[in-house]
Amino acid sequence: MSTSLPEEIVPDNDQTRARREHLERIRALVGNPYPNRFVRTALAPGAGGEDTPTSLVREFGRHAPELKEGERPTPEQLEGANAGLGEARVRVSGRLATPPRVMGKAAFVHLSDGRERLQIYVRRQEAVAISNDSLQPAEETESGWKLFQLLDHGDFVGVEGRLFVTKTGELSVHVETIQFLSKALLPMPDKLHGISDPEIRQRQRYADLIASSLKVKTDTEAEDPAGGLSTREVFERRSKLITAMRRHLDEHGYVEVETPMLSPIASGAAARPFTTHHNALDIDLYLRIAPELYLKRLLVGGFERVYELNRNFRNEGISTRHNPEFTMLEFYTAYKDVNWMMDFCEEMIRQTVLTAAGVADATFGETEIGFGREFRRLTMREAVAEYGPEDAKGMAGTEPDAGRILELFEQFAEPNLIQPTFITDFPKVVSPLSKASPDDPAVAERFELYVAGMEVANGFSELNDPLEQLERFEEQGRQREGGDEEAMQTDLDYVRALSYGMPPAAGIGIGIDRLTMLITNRRSIRDVILFPHMRPRHTADASDDESAEPPAQS
Repeated sequence: MSTSLPEEIVPDNDQTRARREHLERIRALVGNPYPNRFVRTALAPGAGGEDTPTSLVREFGRHAPELKEGERPTPEQLEGANAGLGEARVRVSGRLATPPRVMGKAAFVHLSDGRERLQIYVRRQEAVAISNDSLQPAEETESGWKLFQLLDHGDFVGVEGRLFVTKTGELSVHVETIQFLSKALLPMPDKLHGISDPEIRQRQRYADLIASSLKVKTDTEAEDPAGGLSTREVFERRSKLITAMRRHLDEHGYVEVETPMLSPIASGAAARPFTTHHNALDIDLYLRIAPELYLKRLLVGGFERVYELNRNFRNEGISTRHNPEFTMLEFYTAYKDVNWMMDFCEEMIRQTVLTAAGVADATFGETEIGFGREFRRLTMREAVAEYGPEDAKGMAGTEPDAGRILELFEQFAEPNLIQPTFITDFPKVVSPLSKASPDDPAVAERFELYVAGMEVANGFSELNDPLEQLERFEEQGRQREGGDEEAMQTDLDYVRALSYGMPPAAGIGIGIDRLTMLITNRRSIRDVILFPHMRPRHTADASDDESAEPPAQS
């Protein structure tokens, strides 16, 4: 059993040695320095049902007088504030957000729960340390003061005491008992600059979350609600977006389902899969690249509106817009077509962005993205004519020109689609699961939504003719034989399902990661994924971490 942590985890230096020494002295004072629990009060209403620095500040902070910068409350204001608080006693816990400040026989420090900070006030003669072994007051005299002097920035403690407003006008806890909960053996990040290295932020998300919760925002950041989001706020906004999407679909009669993450066939999209082997069944399986064909099997089985929000996996390059593991929302609706789905997609994104971000428009880089305005609609041919070179403007969009049109679109049009824009009329040859247009058999009834030059959604009228679907699969097979590793594999069971009859339907996939990037003003997909995949440190090469642009995740 290890007697010490490896130096690659906790370097041996003056700071870490001091923290280890404090830990041993705390152990001698209160026993086990890592107790199992701390019971908190529940005076402030909140979803968690327990008092936290955030809930207490939001509930009782209203009693503190409103002061201008540098101003102190009058004796009358203090008296009124503390009378309003009464004898409210709380038990609250958190991380030491600032280094302890000792002022003679008293000390101040702030506790943080990752959102708000609450000041605690410790007096030498009054505070008592709690033994973690007996949960009774420690036997030593001035035990609370001795414990406080052993605390380091970043430690976790729990305190009990009464709420009051200090002479500087700040809501605080006058500590009567203090219980040690956990030691930070590593120093906390710089409170002004946080963690500047993006690789460390993404590789050690726990440190990034700590740094962003302890960082003091500059005036510029405070004035910028998008760019000034902390790491925690980014992921809370992501969570709100997902919740809003689920609620929107639930309210429109959709049923959330779960389909296999491991499949015997890599189907549902054109992409290179991850492969694994199931020992008991002795078969190769693939991490799913899309749930599409399973969800449409449910349409066959009688579900008219279904959705799934989960992970997809594609064994492709990594870039600022691509991660091998990413989150997609896919949903399917019987008896609808591509035009209905575009309308529904626009309404859904507009409403869910407003719910998650609190505003209809989003700042992305230097650009204001107008989610609250009507989304533009262009055919792929029109987009090429508008943004492409002169020799592309007369292309008819027939099947022989499909590859060239797609190439011109990706090169010239896609980077210019900044405001929300639906691109329609994709070549059928690159849309093997979508119906052809009744007006032009070379064109698929398919759209993609582009925002800030990124594909965010991909939807179409679903192909439900089993014979035509088999022919499309066979064409994909010929492309695989010709060397295209991303061409779709033939799924005969899906053809069998279609042979039972599937109603006309529309479906869509929406990229949650990219949509989150847009509403949190983050330029890299790694900044909106809690634990993105990264090259091991001993082989990492900054030049190829985010350089290869793989095919669009759709």
